[in-house]
Amino acid sequence: MPRLSKKDNFMRLANREVPEYIPTYSLFWGSYRPPILRGTINEDGSGKDIFGVERVIDSAGILPAMPKTHDFILDDITKWRDVIKTPVLDQDDSVWIDMAKEAWRAQDPNVPFGVGASNSYFQPLVAFMGFTEGLSACFEEPEEVKALMEYLSDFAVGYAKKMIKFFEPDFGFLADDIAHERNPFLSLEMFQDLIAPYWRRYYAVYLDAGLPVGHHNCGHFELYLDDLVDMGVSFWDPVQSSNDYAEIKARFGTDLAMCASPEGRFWNDDTPEEQIRTEFRDFINLLAPGGGYAAFDGLYADPMPGASEAQINRNIWMREEFDALKFSFYE
Repeated sequence: MPRLSKKDNFMRLANREVPEYIPTYSLFWGSYRPPILRGTINEDGSGKDIFGVERVIDSAGILPAMPKTHDFILDDITKWRDVIKTPVLDQDDSVWIDMAKEAWRAQDPNVPFGVGASNSYFQPLVAFMGFTEGLSACFEEPEEVKALMEYLSDFAVGYAKKMIKFFEPDFGFLADDIAHERNPFLSLEMFQDLIAPYWRRYYAVYLDAGLPVGHHNCGHFELYLDDLVDMGVSFWDPVQSSNDYAEIKARFGTDLAMCASPEGRFWNDDTPEEQIRTEFRDFINLLAPGGGYAAFDGLYADPMPGASEAQINRNIWMREEFDALKFSFYE
């Protein structure tokens, strides 16, 4: 029987140690934000964020809600000072203490508690302006982009310090998607100039407090990994299949843990059970040896409402295979 809880086992991974058994992870463990950082966002994610960007659910009703793809709040990067305003963080300490108490009352003690999430850097830029204008600004007005990043960074660092002081988290976290399925949105040089210094500054707040840090980034992200590790980041989710799992494993080992599971989009309702089980076992056998790997905690969760019988079965089969393998790799 394992000696370590789910939380303690994951924290070994976050601290670049070999876990006792294959850890599981969840983005939600790292995405807590107090009410003052949520704007007027509703339970389904729709509404306006702290900058006034409206988030909407797509026509198919798919969550989470995303920024509108029209009616942007900023159409000229040189005018950002007139439009973008960060919330005030100097509430009385009692306000922060009460928020922290409420967060801990809702927290499952068996899982890690991470804080930070988003509201900073690349994603807000394209939420403010849209991808076309936001990426154009990176080419045409890099100094203005950096000035905006500095302003957002001041805010992010300020709330990171508040969260560390009052919420006493297990780790710090940043979600700032900067890649699509095939490639990052920015060249390595542009990333290192416009974005990386501000990620580094943000992560340093947690690292200086003795806390490990993780990063969320969907898509083909491996171009930036050397920088990410140099910043001190020790785990990344979700590592999607457009990245080279074997090469990343060989390069970084436990220095950058990969949080990943097979992507169900590559299976359909007709995919045979044995194929799913075999491919799942192959995936675990590739990534688990030596540590530096965590599986999606959703393997243990019930399927989403409306899931097909095939989706429900896939979840059951992967859960069974994971349970059979999770104690097989570490002493």
